[in-house]
Amino acid sequence: MIDSITEQPGRRPTIDDVARAAGVGVATVDRVLNKRARVRHETAARVLAAAEAIGYHGAGLLRRRLDEAPVEKNFGFLLQRRGDAFYRNLSAALTGATRGLGRLRGRPVVEFVDDISAATVARQLLSLGARVDGLAIVAADHPAVNAAVDDLAARGIPVVTLLSELSGPVAGHFGIDHRKAGRTAAWMISRLAREPGVVGVLVGSHRFLGHELSEISFRSYFREHAPRFRLLESFSNLEDPGLAYEGTLELVKRNPDLAGLYLPGGGMAGMVAALREARAARHIVAVCNELIPETRAALLDGVLDAVIDTPIEALAERAVAMLATLVSDGPAEAGSTHLLPFGLTVSENV
Repeated sequence: MIDSITEQPGRRPTIDDVARAAGVGVATVDRVLNKRARVRHETAARVLAAAEAIGYHGAGLLRRRLDEAPVEKNFGFLLQRRGDAFYRNLSAALTGATRGLGRLRGRPVVEFVDDISAATVARQLLSLGARVDGLAIVAADHPAVNAAVDDLAARGIPVVTLLSELSGPVAGHFGIDHRKAGRTAAWMISRLAREPGVVGVLVGSHRFLGHELSEISFRSYFREHAPRFRLLESFSNLEDPGLAYEGTLELVKRNPDLAGLYLPGGGMAGMVAALREARAARHIVAVCNELIPETRAALLDGVLDAVIDTPIEALAERAVAMLATLVSDGPAEAGSTHLLPFGLTVSENV
């Protein structure tokens, strides 16, 4: 096709010729020339190559347009359970932040894992990492997960963690201060409980370093300031609302003097459902993480007393901005930790 155009002496190639030579429509060439709408970088480059090959008089303008166009990068996000409203909200925030980038054109690729076992997460991490330029993940700390992160880093794919850190090196971390969160939850329960009693703790998994630190700090506050309360061994719900529901019912059944309950991880909807069903004889001061429809309603109904809320919009914007810097300028020598102030919501400010 290009030869047939260039072999016509005295004829000036037209935009139609460029379109035929590039294998695209005339409208696509027009969009590249006049910046009427976004065109994939690969397509624009093909249009330029065709224009230069046939001697199109506007090839110089096409090259300038191509130079002006932001670079396209794929950003991957590996989150936990798709059925969890919090992770759906986080997905929407990350997607919006990626599409709103100015310095480059970001394409979000969001995947969820319902099986949060280390082997599954590591396998999906490597699979997603092979298709993107940078990656942000929510994952429990485990040698298999850290090995997958190391493998991606060796291939030039930066990985940042969200919500909970990993013990291995990463390019950055974004979350809340779990030490302050745990102590805040303990302060709420010790102050709101009508009298000292038993206190229960439900965690997603102790391999989530954020959950572990929240629990450690929670217990530390009680040792220092409210020693008359008795803290039970924690129950792991694997971020599953069903297990959180069963664990909460069991705690209420076995401990008639249950004064407080803290859940620093996922499964909030299950805990709320169990507290509604149990109808304990005494009020159980309950604190959990994240505002979702179930926890918002529970605050208004008096089933929950406080919710520690992650600022997901700010977290998403800052995490995506760091990914953009990493994929454009290369990895930093050492990853940095960014702790955002959390919200504290009760029935009066919900």
